[in-house]
Amino acid sequence: RFVIKGGLAGAAVYVAYDQGLLGSGTQGAEALRKAQAALPPAIQEWTNYIGWEVRTVQLPPAPNFEFSPSDSWNKGVQTVMSALSVAPTRACEYTVEGWKYVKDLVK
Repeated sequence: RFVIKGGLAGAAVYVAYDQGLLGSGTQGAEALRKAQAALPPAIQEWTNYIGWEVRTVQLPPAPNFEFSPSDSWNKGVQTVMSALSVAPTRACEYTVEGWKYVKDLVK
C-alpha cells in the first residue's frame, strides 16, 4: 500500500512539475489558462466514450479574478521564506526568554 501511495504521490508531483505548476507564477497562470481551455472538451470526450448522452449544458463561465494568482502565490512564498529565514533567531530568543522565566520561578 505504501508503494502504491508513494507512486501516486510521485506521479502527481511529476505531472505538476511537467505542466509548469511548480515553476514561476507566470508558468502557473499559463497552466491554469490551459486547463480552463481543455476541461470542457475533455468532459465531452469522456462522456462520449462512456456512452452517456449529454444534453447541451452550458457550464458557467470561469470566475474573473480581480487579483493576479501569480502575484498572490509569489507573496505567499516570500512570506513563508521570510518566516523560515528568521526562525532560528526567533527560536534562540524564545529559548533565552523561557530560561529566564524558569530561573525567576526557581528563585
